Amino acid sequence: MVQNVTLTDFFAMNIRLTDLLNLPGVAVESCHFSQDSVSFQLRVLTKGTYCPHCRNYTEELHQTRPILVRDVPVDSKEVYLKLPRRQFYCRVCQRYITERLQFIDWRRRYTQRYEEKIYSQVNRCNIEQISQQQHLRIEQVKNIFNHISQKRNKQHLEFSQKSYCYER
Repeated sequence: MVQNVTLTDFFAMNIRLTDLLNLPGVAVESCHFSQDSVSFQLRVLTKGTYCPHCRNYTEELHQTRPILVRDVPVDSKEVYLKLPRRQFYCRVCQRYITERLQFIDWRRRYTQRYEEKIYSQVNRCNIEQISQQQHLRIEQVKNIFNHISQKRNKQHLEFSQKSYCYER
């Protein structure tokens, strides 16, 4: 049976999906369900970005390339996010800047929460089990584990240095 969905219902559903995903700065445009996965087409809510080099705000879009990012599973289904990777041009410093999203580390293909989930699972089980459960290659699981481990070590080091400065 095919169900008719009004435009109002469609937008309301996407707003609820956006809230459920709980990712900052993006909204669900559409979703696709298959037997073993769910894919969300997302759009970025901001019009521009700040240049990391000169701090100038720019909305001059140079190019957009789609990327596919893995997120935490829902109801034992793999979740994929289809995102626009936007590159802007800064007229002040004359550089091209790739937009950074809060929930994905630079040059990663997984959300931070998915990588954290994998990291915690590897600490409880072995890499081979996680690889099979998540349908990832062993190298991918190792890469995720090492990335989060290095990130935590860096954060711990920065915290230790700040604590030392406050004690003086």
